Amino acid sequence: MRWLFLCHALGFLVKALAHTVELNNMFGQIQSPGYPDSYPSDSEVTWNITVPEGFRIKLYFMHFNLESSYLCEYDYVKVETEDQVLATFCGRETTDTEQTPGQEAVLSPGSFMSVTFRSDFSNEERFTGFDAHYMAVDVDECTEQEDEELSCDHYCHNYIGGYYCSCRFGYILHTDNRTCRVECSDNLFTQRTGVITSPDFPNPYPKSSECFYTIELEEGFMISLQFEDIFDIEDHPEVPCPYDYIKIKAGSNVFGPFCGEKAPEPINTQSHSIQIMFRSDNSGENRGWRLAYTAAGNECPELRPPLHGKIEPLQTNYTFKDQVLISCDTGYKVLKDGVEMDTFQIECLKDGTWSNKIPICKMADCGIPAELEHGLVIFSSRKNLTTYKSEIRYSCQQPYYKMLHNITGIYTCSAQGVWVNERLGRSLPTCLPVCGLPKISRKMIARIFNGHPVQKGTMPWIAMLAHQNEQPFCGGSLVGSRWIVTAAHCLHQSLDPEEPILHDSYLLSPSDFKIILGKHWRLRSDENEQHLKVKHIFLHPSYDPSTFENDVALVELLDRPRLNNFVMPICLPEGPTQEGAMVIVSGWGKQFLQSFPETLMEIEIPIVGHHICQESYVPLMKKVTWDMICAGEKEGGKDACAGDSGGPMVTLNNKTGEWYLVGTVSWGVDCGKKDRYGVYSDIYHNKDWIQRVTKMSN
Repeated sequence: MRWLFLCHALGFLVKALAHTVELNNMFGQIQSPGYPDSYPSDSEVTWNITVPEGFRIKLYFMHFNLESSYLCEYDYVKVETEDQVLATFCGRETTDTEQTPGQEAVLSPGSFMSVTFRSDFSNEERFTGFDAHYMAVDVDECTEQEDEELSCDHYCHNYIGGYYCSCRFGYILHTDNRTCRVECSDNLFTQRTGVITSPDFPNPYPKSSECFYTIELEEGFMISLQFEDIFDIEDHPEVPCPYDYIKIKAGSNVFGPFCGEKAPEPINTQSHSIQIMFRSDNSGENRGWRLAYTAAGNECPELRPPLHGKIEPLQTNYTFKDQVLISCDTGYKVLKDGVEMDTFQIECLKDGTWSNKIPICKMADCGIPAELEHGLVIFSSRKNLTTYKSEIRYSCQQPYYKMLHNITGIYTCSAQGVWVNERLGRSLPTCLPVCGLPKISRKMIARIFNGHPVQKGTMPWIAMLAHQNEQPFCGGSLVGSRWIVTAAHCLHQSLDPEEPILHDSYLLSPSDFKIILGKHWRLRSDENEQHLKVKHIFLHPSYDPSTFENDVALVELLDRPRLNNFVMPICLPEGPTQEGAMVIVSGWGKQFLQSFPETLMEIEIPIVGHHICQESYVPLMKKVTWDMICAGEKEGGKDACAGDSGGPMVTLNNKTGEWYLVGTVSWGVDCGKKDRYGVYSDIYHNKDWIQRVTKMSN
């Protein structure tokens, strides 16, 4: 009975000593029961150590003294996790058996560790047990991650108690917070050829990604696909493409899915618009794919260049959207629908036809040459050709006009279809009136007394200023093609030199008078006369009616006169006229007996020095200014008179044979008196103003 009682008592004691201790601190100490005294028999204690996720538990022993036994079957310390035994220790440190921990530390794989101490029914040698310490140790998931499914795809970053993943540039983190994927859903290709690859090709493509590619071309093209180089998409030996794959949709046709290591055969999609979808799951390290695409349309018929023309580019096959440019050889023009042009472009349409017919090449034609004012054109051939390289020659209406700068009037039809001169380009030449060269020869006469009738046609530049009732009142000279030089005082309503111009109303208006050219008879008309209207009147801006300084005016004709043997302009002087030079003055003014002549009269007189002329008028308190020039005989008898105002005083250049306008009749005292010289406006002195207004040059 006592033994039975003792057994029951011992059983109660075992139950009393078998208990569990929960430890949640980051570090702590574990000791056998009764330590440092001997531990009791038949005891069992379990310490459950739990630390936060992201940490492991490190256990090491400072003292260890347990009963030795085979495979630790008597007393022991067991270290384990929820599903595995990490270590079992027994014995003494001094025996150096395999079961003692020694300096070895036990490291848990996770955040939980269970330590169990157990002793059997005897402890005869009074073993002192153990003294152990534990601590939480941070887990470096980036280097110690054993589960590949939990490892980071690109970059791993460790921190105390955990880790996080990040991705390379161009990638984004998947919702599983470890896989890196790409955003590749908006890829549009519109060129007729191109190459499409999986992301990062030929490096492994990203996981957990869906990529969409669209090739969108104009209707009429058909897209062909060709996989190139490496083709490597994760596959399964039994199930077709369950993980990663590429699929192609063209209209109602679907190609794929494709995966594995064998590239698909070339695909003719028969469509101008296709969509490509590429999908990858969260695993694998495959290199992906490279896809080249081309587009072709319907073929158009072969082209042949036109005669005297060419096509660019010239090739044997043309397909939809191909364009060609038709041009012609030098000297030819593209002719299309009656319109000439330099080039013409056509295009191959989607139905396999050309947008237009090939035009023809027509030799460049410059057309009928433009008419030349006061000139004519002569063709180099009897056929009057106007095509490429044909020549024409412009000439002026001789003998009354000459070509400006004496250029050659030869023009050639250029390859551009325009007449071109080597000096003037496309501009026409200019025909200027021939000046100072009467076509009727003057009969040389001796010095005459008191004037002489002019031989008809020898003074073709003289102009008569007449009222609308045909009554003459002044003379003038034709210069250029439409200008009359006269005296400014002729254009007053009052011809009284003592009456100053007070207002513009004292000037004649263009409608008050007319210009008669080719005039010979004073009052009688003949067939050679030309009556012309006045367009504008220009007085010299420095004209002084009280002193007759700058007594010059210009009259612009409304229409150009017809030049002939009786109407020709006079030349402007090239330099001042020297003292003693002989000049001729002509007009219809009063003669010696104070009567008007029937015909145009002239006198030949010498130029008088300015100082001599000035001295002759000192007694009369008249001033001869430097813009005036004097002529006449000292003894008198030869002079202009009333009615001659504005008329020409001319001289002959014996070297060139041309007559020049020296002056215009301006003023004087009486007519032909001794020591009373005629005073004329000096044309050379006012030449710049005349050329500025008329825009004429020498």
